[in-house]
Amino acid sequence: MRFPRAQPASPATRALQVVPPSGPTAWLATFTAGAMTFLCVFALALSLASGRLADRWSEALARTATIRLSAPAEQMEIQTAAILSVLATTPGIASYRALDEAETRALLEPWFGPGLPVEALPIPRLIEVVEGDPGYDSQGLRQRLAAEAPGALLDDHTRWRRPLAEAAERLRILGVLSIALIGAAMAAMITLAARAALATNAEVIRVLRLVGARDSYIARAFVRRFTLRTLAGSAVGTAAGMAGVAALPAADAAGGFLTGLGFTGAGWLWPLVLPPLAALVAFLATRRAAFQKLRELT
Repeated sequence: MRFPRAQPASPATRALQVVPPSGPTAWLATFTAGAMTFLCVFALALSLASGRLADRWSEALARTATIRLSAPAEQMEIQTAAILSVLATTPGIASYRALDEAETRALLEPWFGPGLPVEALPIPRLIEVVEGDPGYDSQGLRQRLAAEAPGALLDDHTRWRRPLAEAAERLRILGVLSIALIGAAMAAMITLAARAALATNAEVIRVLRLVGARDSYIARAFVRRFTLRTLAGSAVGTAAGMAGVAALPAADAAGGFLTGLGFTGAGWLWPLVLPPLAALVAFLATRRAAFQKLRELT
């Protein structure tokens, strides 16, 4: 009876056999990759959500303005009518309306509580203005309001938009910096694990050299082992991070920050870049550490 001849192992498989398939150093690389990638997913989600929320607020404020009218009670209606007349003849204004007492009370309720006596307090009259396309001349509108209604003040939300835009940019930078720091920490941990594995297998390396194995062959074995383990660990960490982000509450109508943390649309593809990126970091870090350690063992 003839038995089938066993197929010879490929060079990559033979190289992998140089490194023990398990051990504390190998599991350390896997755990580090998974934990760091898990944190990267949340750092990426925080960065994207923060920028998205600030952009939404800034865009909403960019198209609206508020006219605040402070005048004596006997002049309030007269100046309100004058403001509405000015707005009606101003190019670039899509719509405008004066807020009534119920709407004013609703705006002040979060700060002063329900039951605020709006009619008994000297609260300014608010007029909402929505900008058209193209927009209006804010400086010209201010001059006309000053002539027709001396108690009117136009607030085009410029002082609100600028801090939001700066906050969005800084949060994006912080998110990218956090991901870079996490990647650097992962590279350092994998480098330490690779050097420890090489030191542990110093006798094996000397025997391999005696039988003619080159340093490039030995280094390739360690690099391949740690790169594959990093890829597997980062894939698990990415999946766990995406599941955690998906379990967070969805964004509510008010656009709350914590309830809007997550990915939307094509943003779910960004975390999928992390496992190949982590494997690349592990490849470069392990290769450098392997050749350095092999030179030390010469």
